Amino acid sequence: MLLNRQGSGARWRNRPDGPDKVMGKLAYLTDMTAPDMLIGRVLRSPHPHARITAIRTEKAEELDGVHAVITHKDVPGLNRYGIAQPDQPVLCEDRVRYVGDAVAAVAADTLEIAEQALRLIEVDYELLPIVEDAEYALTDDAPQLHTQGNLLHRKDFKRGDVAVGFDSCAHVVEETYYTPRQMHTYMETEGGLFIFGEDGRLTVYAPTQHGFMDRMQLARILAIPQSEIRIVSSPIGGSFGGKDELNVQPYGALLARVTNRPVKFHNSRWESVRAGLKRHPMKITMKTGVDGNGRLIAHQVRIIADTGPYATLGAEVLNFAVEHVIGPYQYQHLDVDGFSVYTNNGMSGEFRGFGGNQAIFALEGQFDRLAEKLGMDPWELRLLNMRKPEDLGPFDQPIASTEGAKQVSDAMTSSTLWQERGKSNTAEDEQAEPWTRTGIGAAFTMHGAGLGFGIPDPGGGRLTLARDGKIEAVFSYEEFGQGLIASLEQMLIEQFGFAAEDIRIIIGDSDVVPDGGSTTASRATSMMWKSLQNLRPLFEEAVLGKAAEHIQLPAKQLRFGEGGIYRIDGGSDALTDKCLITYPDLAALCGEPVSCTTQFNFPVSATDKVGAHFLYTYSAVAVKVEVNQLTGRVRVLHQYHAVAAGPVINPQGFLGQIEGGSSIALGFALTEDAVMSGGQYVTKNLDTYLVPTIAEHRGTIDVQPIEELPESDNYGPRGIGEVGSVTLAPAIAAAIYDAVGIRVTKLPIDPELLQAESFDTLLDKAVTRE
Repeated sequence: MLLNRQGSGARWRNRPDGPDKVMGKLAYLTDMTAPDMLIGRVLRSPHPHARITAIRTEKAEELDGVHAVITHKDVPGLNRYGIAQPDQPVLCEDRVRYVGDAVAAVAADTLEIAEQALRLIEVDYELLPIVEDAEYALTDDAPQLHTQGNLLHRKDFKRGDVAVGFDSCAHVVEETYYTPRQMHTYMETEGGLFIFGEDGRLTVYAPTQHGFMDRMQLARILAIPQSEIRIVSSPIGGSFGGKDELNVQPYGALLARVTNRPVKFHNSRWESVRAGLKRHPMKITMKTGVDGNGRLIAHQVRIIADTGPYATLGAEVLNFAVEHVIGPYQYQHLDVDGFSVYTNNGMSGEFRGFGGNQAIFALEGQFDRLAEKLGMDPWELRLLNMRKPEDLGPFDQPIASTEGAKQVSDAMTSSTLWQERGKSNTAEDEQAEPWTRTGIGAAFTMHGAGLGFGIPDPGGGRLTLARDGKIEAVFSYEEFGQGLIASLEQMLIEQFGFAAEDIRIIIGDSDVVPDGGSTTASRATSMMWKSLQNLRPLFEEAVLGKAAEHIQLPAKQLRFGEGGIYRIDGGSDALTDKCLITYPDLAALCGEPVSCTTQFNFPVSATDKVGAHFLYTYSAVAVKVEVNQLTGRVRVLHQYHAVAAGPVINPQGFLGQIEGGSSIALGFALTEDAVMSGGQYVTKNLDTYLVPTIAEHRGTIDVQPIEELPESDNYGPRGIGEVGSVTLAPAIAAAIYDAVGIRVTKLPIDPELLQAESFDTLLDKAVTRE
């Protein structure tokens, strides 16, 4: 089954939320309003590093239409937040560490009044030296941004002796790779509506990927029990990891409590740029050696990750990067050392790929360079060193054994795109302009799913035959464009036999749903699938048992079907044509809802390596690019993704996830960089921050799912939310080298690097060719 936009099939279904999104009818959380609603705004530091010596709010408080002005003195509980390490001030007390740091917040009748109030708040700053280079931050001379210093986290992994290993190598490649500070650029910027009800409970309508974690953090900030907070967290207009952490929630909650009125926040794009999370910029230095036959001997890596002023999940991103610079290959000697470092640059944090994008760009680049030294086909070099199904994982941990690596490799090398290699830029290759060159490249990855060993990773859900006869599927996960609702509906239809009309899906409401963990790390589909596997026998026993009492037939002869309960036809598993009792009629006879719940944890490896993964998705990607040597611009003409992730739940969603991930990867590789200078953003809006548009997606994208899993594998479908984004950049770099013979070490690719010749020279070549 090859998926692309020209494909179709019986399993393709319209997304339940699709029509309203396409027609612009869907109300996102930031579209919500309430009677007597106030508008909230945050005063943020204009300086990347300074001491606060005074804050004067009197003038703002006296402005007509202003209902509250708060500072750190108005935070009743913990004046800090952060998913893993709460070190970011809600409102800064005596020091700011980046230009997005929050100093005060206001609630007013209108946006205009709120913004005027911010201008009236007087803050005295004493400027401090800034730390804008992550390597400099690790030196003794650098100003220390936190009491524990500038090192947030260090992660290493060693095996053998790399010095001995390199001495025995026939070829060694040493290179340094640089990756950019990429923005999430979701269409819906951060925001939400915050309401304290008559019962004193706070209801938060705000986009997030982990409502229960938000609830826990807000309870600490407000100094109230978690039971007094309700989080409604879906639908979301895009996230990609950027809304996994708190953003406006503390300020909306505090102002709603002070004013006892609903407060709405909705960041402008500039506010989102200034205060929002970005992908970690990384400097990755690699030294990799092989013997004369191409066998890997030694691999040494040093990672410097710029985490910005506060932790969020910087340590966890580094753990993932360290795991994935080792990747799907076997080495005799390993020495990997990673550092996540505090600076006065913008906040870095969670982003689709979670450190894998940076790691795999560097690792796959090493293989292409080694292959050149060996005079060997780069894919043959990969196959020679690829892990076998029975091998341990990157951290020498047990992993789920599959044939995924070989399957995606075989699929990719058999693709028509890969077979085109060597046919570009020949006399038969008719090009529109003489200054364009085409090339084909490929890359490979195994991408970990779930949060990894040592990190709480709960899962679960609930199925209920409700009073009105609807089958309620209740999960804590959020829909932010990835197609979660469509996939869940498809699983219910295929596993149970329900019709779409029988189902009611309830997600993202902490008052209703069980805690199933975060909607991150390519885990939601796997967790929903496993939940339904656990729930099916329980739900069949409970509901079919009730039906059997009323129908006067043994429960073992009954099955779920479209609209109600059916009898099995004779000795087969086929259902009779006649529905014996509808779900609404059965619900009425039951009186009370019939409900079943499951709770479990995402599968992890038996290891002591924090962050090590057990389940992996495998992917091999080939691309064809066109390089314009006159402008230095690169256009991707064709992509082929072979993805081994187990059974495909929803083909349309599968394709959409890979396409969406590849769009992020295109920006990562070719155009996107939130440039900073002196701790200030140079790139402030989408007029200068170049996100790929539909024009950049004119090329073909083919996706080949590999659905087979070993018979003993009961973990079900692997997540694919990230794997489409992590492998494209190194494949593009390889294709550029194939086209023009230039190696890329820094992303996004600088067009000047590819402007190899003058216009006159190119014209002379064109005349000669003609």
